[in-house]
Amino acid sequence: MRILLVEDDPSLASGIRLALKPEHYTVDHLADGTAALNALHGDEPFDAVILDLGLPGLDGMRVLESARRRGNRVPVLVLTARDAVDDRIAGLDAGADDYLIKPFEVAELKARLRALLRRSQGQASPVLECRDIRLDPATLGVSYRGRPVVLSRREFTLLHEFMSHPGRVFTRDTLTRLVYGWEADVESNAIEVHVHHLRRKLFPDLIRTVRGIGYVLDEADAP
Repeated sequence: MRILLVEDDPSLASGIRLALKPEHYTVDHLADGTAALNALHGDEPFDAVILDLGLPGLDGMRVLESARRRGNRVPVLVLTARDAVDDRIAGLDAGADDYLIKPFEVAELKARLRALLRRSQGQASPVLECRDIRLDPATLGVSYRGRPVVLSRREFTLLHEFMSHPGRVFTRDTLTRLVYGWEADVESNAIEVHVHHLRRKLFPDLIRTVRGIGYVLDEADAP
């Protein structure tokens, strides 16, 4: 899952990124409201946004309102020191999906983010199951027909994207951004390598190649 973190406090932003990395999230960070709005108005495939309100350049509330006016439905978790009830109501009315007051516990941030992502995908349970594969985002466990499967962080992230959207065809560029974000120096064949490893560790026809486009995890075995 790819997360956009918009936070101007470098220490807090670093701490959040460090805390989310073991959860297999791809976290891209911006510290300016204008830059965040540009990213949200573009075609970047974010699964969720963690948004501070007190930002330089453009206030987080205005970022949120503008994104919603443009029809951007990405789930947004607001982080703010503004703890008055009226502020929380204003944030929710502007389009926030959840609201977390600073200071906060990292465990609560992780739990709220998991719940936010689960709701956005219409899932009642956090556990994903497809084609005898079971993936639990909370424990980072993966099994195939009851047998535990050990995946690297990138492989887990890629499988999570496919299982969250079975039947959806992903382009290679989209998968690269979802798995690596804005990270530099990504090998041109990185996604192909990860797909190869997933097929080898699970089963060969797990992920189907759509020639000239990308990859898809079909919802059921082909007849």
